[in-house]
Amino acid sequence: MKPHSIKTWEEEARPREKLMQQGAAALTNVELLAILIQSGTREKTAVDLARDLSATCDGRLDALSQQGFRRLTVLPGIGPAKATIIQACFELARRLAAEIPEEDLTIRTAETVARMMAPYLQRIPHEECWVLYLNRGSKLIGKERVSQGGLSSTVVDIKIIVKKAVDRLASGLVVVHNHPSGNPLPGEQDRVQTEALKKALAVFDICLVDHVIVSRKKYYSFSGETVRKF
Repeated sequence: MKPHSIKTWEEEARPREKLMQQGAAALTNVELLAILIQSGTREKTAVDLARDLSATCDGRLDALSQQGFRRLTVLPGIGPAKATIIQACFELARRLAAEIPEEDLTIRTAETVARMMAPYLQRIPHEECWVLYLNRGSKLIGKERVSQGGLSSTVVDIKIIVKKAVDRLASGLVVVHNHPSGNPLPGEQDRVQTEALKKALAVFDICLVDHVIVSRKKYYSFSGETVRKF
């Protein structure tokens, strides 16, 4: 048995056994990561690797969740299999945070849009643009990322958005993108693209319901021309 094996620990100190006996809430972030990592190396246990991984992001889960596949595998002991499990876990967490109850799938306010999309957009270092497709009753019938760009801008392909809206038989849509700078106010390019998209959609009798810009703590709504905090 390896000298660093978790199997040599007291049972209540092992992450998996601790979870089964006390529940997931009783575990530290490092212990939960160790369960995802599953196994250690000849020199280190899974808990040691989890501690090293956490330290690369100063113990911040939001920073760790943004680490790309290659960045994760740079750490000795974290190979492709472990990295994919970690990334899958964070993606599930983002989707859970963005999921809204069935009875609330009607999109009527910018706040609903901002809160639904914040888990996808609040913490990423580059701009992304998403589109929410709605039917005549303002029910959400589809959601997808349509583009991603650099630190300060992303190019929106209006033709693609219109085509996708027509293909989905959407009656309206909401555009959502983020500002990594933290300032949710629209720039000139944001205003120009919004107006151009609005006109293009109108040709097919599709309404641009809103364009919402999300930052870390605030969001801006084109329809209300307001900035609000989450």
